Parts: sequence; C-alpha cells; structure tokens
Amino acid sequence: MPLVTINLSKSWSLEDQKLIADGIHEAIVGVGFPKADRFQKICSLSRDQFIYDERHPNLTESRTEKFVLLEIVISLGRSVEFKKDLLTRIVRNLKKKPGIAPNDVMVLFIETARENWACANGIKYYVET
Repeated sequence: MPLVTINLSKSWSLEDQKLIADGIHEAIVGVGFPKADRFQKICSLSRDQFIYDERHPNLTESRTEKFVLLEIVISLGRSVEFKKDLLTRIVRNLKKKPGIAPNDVMVLFIETARENWACANGIKYYVET
C-alpha cells in the first residue's frame, strides 16, 4: 500500500490534479499493487510555499510551473528494478495526461519497515502475532 503525496503549484486546475493523481495510481497498479490500495494527498501550493531549484541536478532545461514533486512511501524490500519500472510508468503517464514534461517530474521513494504501517484501529496489520 503506497502512500503518495503529490506536491504541485496552485496553477494546476482541479481537473488536471485529478489526471495527475489518476496517472500515478495507474502506474502503481501497473507494477502490481491492488487497484483498491489508493491513498493519495494532493498539496496545492503557492509559489512562495513551493520552493525548488529549477535545474538541480544539472538539468539542461529549467523546471517550469508544471513541476510536480512526488513522495511515495512504500515498504522496504522493493528492488531497484521495481522502483525504476514504477518511475518510468509515472513519467510516461504524466507526459500523456495532463502533458507534464519528464523534466518536471521528481519522485522521492521513502521506504519504511512493514511494522510501521497501522492501517486502522491502531492495529499494525503487517506484524505477525
């Protein structure tokens, strides 16, 4: 169950925000997570609240106002190949709809141990009893 935070500028319409969220979720399902495992937060920020380096790390073209920063929390143990596959699918989907250049997509994978997930009722569902 990935937990996705989508950070973007307030210039995105609600319709485009939904397209972004849907494209990310489609990528997540595409790498094997269940379709029902959808947990996303969209943080729409003013330019004063969304501060980023336009060329890090040595980009030839600057990021634009369409820049999207994704934080994806997943359980430990996913291979580098798995994360590359997910990243490729996300970038492809966001390029298709709503038309975000790959240069404007940044993804941070945050891995946590399975015992750190308590999905409801204060129960850590992934811990063996």
